[in-house]
Amino acid sequence: MCQVFGVSRSGYYNWVQHEPSDRKQSDERLKLEIKVAHIR
Repeated sequence: MCQVFGVSRSGYYNWVQHEPSDRKQSDERLKLEIKVAHIR
């Protein structure tokens, strides 16, 4: 699969195991809060 996408195996596994940034985590929490607010 890595050859199809032109990435190294180590690069792929590094990407899979990375932690989301603080900004991404904050965005996800905000998205959830907005969804909950619309349900109410």
